[in-house]
Amino acid sequence: METKSLSLSKSDFKLLKEHLEKSNMSAYNKEKLRLELKEATIYSEEDLPADVVCLKSEATIANTKTGQEFTFTLVMPEEANIQIKKVSVFAPIGIALFGYRTNDIINWEMPDGIQEFKILLVKRN
Repeated sequence: METKSLSLSKSDFKLLKEHLEKSNMSAYNKEKLRLELKEATIYSEEDLPADVVCLKSEATIANTKTGQEFTFTLVMPEEANIQIKKVSVFAPIGIALFGYRTNDIINWEMPDGIQEFKILLVKRN
């Protein structure tokens, strides 16, 4: 499967790069993120395409195996609250989705193994 290039704003790129340095992610995820950041397309905040998952965007995704759908907003860790569907950008699913676009399919190692998700919809808040 060909890897798509991430689309990131300058501030989101910096956020992910700093997180990569001090993170305790799995070796699989660290290497995947390192490669994705190396190939990423960086935009100014105002030029970032509207369908890119970024900080404060709302994403609807589906697990490709189960078809189960999830909708949540990506926020900084201090704002995270799963009861109101706010997920930390540093949660495994947050990092996995960051920089991807509507209709992209991503693979990421979650606590229960490598999962595949399709991004169905992205809305900027």
